[in-house]
Parts: sequence; structure tokens; C-alpha cells
Amino acid sequence: MEERRMRLGIKEIPRADQWLLFSLQHLCAMFGATVLVPFLVDMNPATALLSSGLGTLAFILITKGQVPAYLGSSFAFIGPIVAAQGMGGTEAAMVGAFFAGIVYGIVALIIKAAGTKWIFKVLPPIVIGPVIMVIGLSLAGTAIGNAMYVPGVEETVYSAPHILTALVTLLVAVVATMYFKGFLNLIPILLGLVVGYVFAYFQGLVDFQPVREAAWFAAPDLIVPFVTYTPSLSLAVIVIMAPVALVTIAEHTGQLTVLGKLAGKNFLEKPGMHRTLMGDGLATIIASLLGGPPNTTYGENVGVVAITRVFSVFVVGGAAVLAVVFAFVGKVAALISSIPEAVMGGVSILLFGIIASAGIRMLIDSRVDMGEKRNMVVASVILILGIGGAYIELGENVEIPSMALATMAGLLLHGILPNRKVSYGTSDSTT
Repeated sequence: MEERRMRLGIKEIPRADQWLLFSLQHLCAMFGATVLVPFLVDMNPATALLSSGLGTLAFILITKGQVPAYLGSSFAFIGPIVAAQGMGGTEAAMVGAFFAGIVYGIVALIIKAAGTKWIFKVLPPIVIGPVIMVIGLSLAGTAIGNAMYVPGVEETVYSAPHILTALVTLLVAVVATMYFKGFLNLIPILLGLVVGYVFAYFQGLVDFQPVREAAWFAAPDLIVPFVTYTPSLSLAVIVIMAPVALVTIAEHTGQLTVLGKLAGKNFLEKPGMHRTLMGDGLATIIASLLGGPPNTTYGENVGVVAITRVFSVFVVGGAAVLAVVFAFVGKVAALISSIPEAVMGGVSILLFGIIASAGIRMLIDSRVDMGEKRNMVVASVILILGIGGAYIELGENVEIPSMALATMAGLLLHGILPNRKVSYGTSDSTT
């Protein structure tokens, strides 16, 4: 009986005590990363939790309750969000996020009509791998800045307490990643945040007063079109934000493939990639209508499923409901906002590095031969354009930012250089 309880199928409903335990595990797995994204782009963490929970519930609905996947804040959009904010504030970034969700929907409709093979041809590992590396490496300066310097001052001021706090936070996250077993191994970011926060408190870096003053119940700060602002279309913002969906679509495909192998199912066939992408796009659109960062499927929750062998969508839905509930707990939002930047910098060093390493892993898993001149050229151009911050001005207030430019350049080179086959590697999953 116990073995059966630990191997709940997708449609099976766990007992109440199991439901709460497993749902909390999913929530903890995504919590650290999900609240880190809004923290880094000056958005409301409670709103991110709300949009994450609602987006996951929408995803479950669109996929007919057949895919036990949780959706949280996407790191791929951090750079584009910051760029869009510089053009028109967070409201402009939300307009861009809305169109990113539309891109998901368009791709989903094409997949429904033409199948999935074309997407693997259009987005080869030699392009997507380096682009993912650019996402992580381009954020390195943000991580180091938060870890080393006094926040809130115009001049760059080195701070020993800040770097020490960041190193302690990083050390805990690394130890948890390398040596902890079971569920604790899945929440190194959350453990790093907790221990780093405590250490920072004794360093005098934490102002706990806002947490004491916060109400237990408080609605998150929402940014709603035609309610709190009047949206305006900006080609520049759309160009910055929308193409990022192509990268997260590749991430989405990889994570659902792994999840399907664990569950013994092919989610890209049933309920179909058109439904999973449509669900992902709807979650991103929901976030854009509330003022939260765009959502995407989370690898951490795939890890929870792998350990617990619980595939129940009722558990994932339970985690989503809990996220919505916590979004309205004022003290939780205040506690998240009180986390020192040095602590965030510490976990960011590991997290952004993991994102960059995921790009390397894609190349390795696909067995892409980097000895091939074609592959070296494509990867080199993407990395330097993306990390170097290159951009193209198309006119007044219209530009193609570095990550979009790097992606477009990679796709262009992939399309025109000879011997296209080597870009896919020799893995069965990419040919």
C-alpha cells in the first residue's frame, strides 16, 4: 500500500496529509528561483507567486490535467525585462511579455497543423545551447554586483560584510547541491536563502521592521492593463521580449521530454506539444496581465517528481493553490522583500552559472561536434554578440538587443552555412 502511495499516477488523488506534504515540496522547489526573478528586476515577489500559481492552474486546464508540471518565473526574460523597463517602465515590459505569450500560441497552432519535427530543425542545439549560455553569463555582472557592493548608492562601494554574506550563502547552496540527499538536494537555492538571510541578520544587513509592520493579509501590487495603466504598443519592446519565447520553447520541450520519460508517457504526443505550449503561453499572458514575470516550466519540479514518484496533477495543482494563498500573506511578501541583495547575489552566482552550464549540457547531450568549423562559427558568434552586449538601432527608440541579435545571428548562420546536419549532433533526440 505504501509503495502505491509513493507512485501516484497522474489522475490519482492522494490522501489529504500526502497532498499537503507533496504540494509543499513542489512549492519549496520552485520558491527560491521564482521570487529571485522579480527581486532582480524590481518587481513584486508576491505578484510573481500569484501569477505563477494561476499560470500553473491554467496550464493544467489547457493540458486536460495530463501533465504534472509547475510553471514559475523565467530567467530567460530577465535581461529583456530590464531593457524594456528602461524604455517604458514595468508596464512596457508587461506588454512585451504579453506578446511573448502570443508567440507561444502561434507556435502551438503551427505545431497542431504541421507537427513537431519542424521545430527541432528550426531550433538546433548548436543555436539554442549557446543562447542559453548567453542568458546565464550575461547576468554574471548582476550577481557579482549584488554580492560585493553596498546597494542603494551611486558610487561603487566594496563591502566586506556583503561579500562574506554572499559567500556563506553560496557555500550552503553548493554543499546542498553536492552532498544533500533526497528532497533537500532539490532546494539548494531555498536553503541558501534561508541560511544566508540568518547570517546577514547577524551582520546587520537585515531590516526586519517592515516584516513586523506588515499585515497578515494584503493583496499583492498588481499592474493591470486599462486599470492601473493604459498600454501602448512599442515595436522596440516587442522586438526585445517576444523572440525570447523561442528559447524558452526549447527549454520547455526538453523538460517535458524528461518528465515524460519519468512518467512513462510522451507528453509531446498526448496531450500534445500544441497543448503544452499553449498552456505555457497562457501562463505567460496571465502573468503579463497581473504584473508578474513571464512563466515557464521548472526543472526543479521535475526533480521532485523523480524523487517522490508522485505524478499526480492534483499535487501540482495543490502547490499552485498554495502559491496563490501565500501571495496574499503580507508578511511573506515583506519577508521576501527584506532579503539583502548580498544573499540574492550569493545564490545568483550558482543559479546563473547553472543556467549557463545547461547550455553546455545541451551541446553535450546532443553530441554536437565542436570540432566542426560550422559549429564553432555559429557558437562563437552567438556567445560574443550576446555576452558583449551588441545591439542594432533600427530607428528612433527601436533597437534589436543583444540576446535577440545573438539568437537571430545564430539562426541566420545555421540557415546559410553548408553541412547543416552537424548542427543537430548525433543524439537520437535531436535528429
